[in-house]
Amino acid sequence: MNSFNEEIDRHNTHSVKWDHTDDIFQKEALLPMWVADMDFKAPEKVIEVLMERVKHGVFGYSMPTQNTRNVVKDWLERRHDWSIDNDWIVFTSGVVPAIAAAINTYTSKDDKVLIQSPVYYPFRDMIEKNDRIVVDNPLVLESGTYKMDFEDLEQKVKDPAVKMLLLCNPHNPVGRVWTCDELTTLANLCVQHDVLIVSDDIHFDLILKGNEHTLISTLSSEIEANTITCISPSKTFNIAGLQASAIVIPDEKKREQYEDYMKKMGLFAPNALGILGIEAAYTHGEKWLDELLIYLEDNLSYLTAFIKENLPEIRVIQPEGTYLVWLDFRSLQLNHEELEAFIQNEAKLALDEGYIFGEGGKGFERINIACPRSTLEKGLKQLENAFRK
Repeated sequence: MNSFNEEIDRHNTHSVKWDHTDDIFQKEALLPMWVADMDFKAPEKVIEVLMERVKHGVFGYSMPTQNTRNVVKDWLERRHDWSIDNDWIVFTSGVVPAIAAAINTYTSKDDKVLIQSPVYYPFRDMIEKNDRIVVDNPLVLESGTYKMDFEDLEQKVKDPAVKMLLLCNPHNPVGRVWTCDELTTLANLCVQHDVLIVSDDIHFDLILKGNEHTLISTLSSEIEANTITCISPSKTFNIAGLQASAIVIPDEKKREQYEDYMKKMGLFAPNALGILGIEAAYTHGEKWLDELLIYLEDNLSYLTAFIKENLPEIRVIQPEGTYLVWLDFRSLQLNHEELEAFIQNEAKLALDEGYIFGEGGKGFERINIACPRSTLEKGLKQLENAFRK
């Protein structure tokens, strides 16, 4: 069993989470439980492969090989029941830049792009920073579970100016793993109204017990041709700093358009270590991942029980996937500025404030539980002490 309980000092590693929290939050001595990376070492074999490459000492230009494509293809088939062709894959330096490239490839200035908030905030950023218009199809919270509003979605995709939908599956931050029925309804509406689906499945390997992830592209050949799927081993194996992702574009014309845009921008393959990270993680990381999921389940159980017993004012939105938990503080009746001040000044925690994910996120906080149990215990105890003051 891997030692996920090991506390690893991440200071002085250029870590956004541990070295830059003070600057980003403009506060000192906050316990960082925000940005979506894990406080665990990557699988040992991944580390070994990277070490061997570093020892080689020459870091010239590098490109993915057929083996790189094969390991991605094999992973998708083995873990996600999706059989693809090798040439469908376009490698990029990350999912967010890949989404930005898709927006620029397939839409024009002042076109509309649809999101489902509260959602991963770079979605909105990439749309607005590239001079497109955000259209929101807000999720609806019913009996502790977020659902899609299909009536609202149907009305909005009918607008001919809506050219693209950004899907988050599993959904960040609310933790939903969308069902086949939900995805089929959404996909059929998009196909019917010629709205391209860009599906961010970066957390697709982090599925919690009792849930099953479906890649929307697997639903039918027609849906597959209308979908661009963004995946990466970065979240799964804690190698986000290697900056490598795989974008699967089955439709040849769409793929050529995408590759043309990448060339236009001077964007090429991931770096040398990123390429190796993809290969090593998908080839050797499966046992480590299975053990990680058990640890995350235990951390989630601990958090849920602790809050139920000690902080009944907080409502846990039970995640079905990811290692991010969406916490509902609305019973405190604080506005989002007051809640932010309470979390940072009283609990001394750096969490992701709910309002950054959209209007529907006000009153919520996102906490990252991919950390040693001791860190989780410390964070929750700080939160309890702040409540009891």
